[in-house]
Amino acid sequence: MEGKEEDVRLGANKFSERQPIGTSAQTDKDYKEPPPAPLFEPGELQSWSFWRAGIAEFVATFLFLYITILTVMGVNRAPNKCASVGIQGIAWAFGGTIFALVYSTAGISGGHINPAVTFGLFLARKLSLTRAVFYIVMQTLGAVAGAAVVKGFEGNTRYEVFGGGANSVNHGYTKGDGLGAEIVGTFVLVYTVFSATDAKRNARDSHVPILAPLPIGFAVFLVHLATIPITGTGINPARSLGAAIIYNKEHAWDHHWIFWVGPFIGAALAALYHQIVIRAIPFKTRD
Repeated sequence: MEGKEEDVRLGANKFSERQPIGTSAQTDKDYKEPPPAPLFEPGELQSWSFWRAGIAEFVATFLFLYITILTVMGVNRAPNKCASVGIQGIAWAFGGTIFALVYSTAGISGGHINPAVTFGLFLARKLSLTRAVFYIVMQTLGAVAGAAVVKGFEGNTRYEVFGGGANSVNHGYTKGDGLGAEIVGTFVLVYTVFSATDAKRNARDSHVPILAPLPIGFAVFLVHLATIPITGTGINPARSLGAAIIYNKEHAWDHHWIFWVGPFIGAALAALYHQIVIRAIPFKTRD
């Protein structure tokens, strides 16, 4: 019994960086900062884990588009808002699917399922350029395949009449409104990804890696609630491109640049904010 009490006492004081709420952690680190990923890592191409990760990103993005676009189509087909899950249901579909897919693929590829997330993590040197480009290609192909399957279920006529789940700036909003919504929405998502997967928090709280998909999915849900009325919510260039390619109508391409530029700017800002302001990595002098 004394041994157990000693374990509890040691466990409670194991990590020196635990601080009272409202204070900053200035004590010695209880973890090792992972080294930055190399810009180019040719050896990855000879590793099965590299190709397996790309396949996982393809399948996850395929399933993401399949579930979410079908949900959007179901809402658009309903005779009135009360006869469908509505905007809240669409937001839950996006957020819940991300939660499930990130949980399922995080151990294989990191569970990005979004070129903006991959771009932000690349800027923070969490993965190599080789892997980042490969992920983005596989995510895009998976998104196109997912949207194509939905079109196969719905048929050409219904798919086109109900918009195919394609993103565009809605009436009453300007291109600047749409761009701003995509920047801020993606910032929220990518900042949440950084916070939920932070090595510092993982070292202090062993449960963090298990719970990481939950705040990420919840961030997607909240952003959709806020911005569906503005842009239909992109915050994921692969999702926007996959739907636009399969829908392939002029108005789906009119503002398509917003759904790449906005998310990439938002991801870059989130990466800079987390690395420079929150973690102050460029200013750290202690090992």
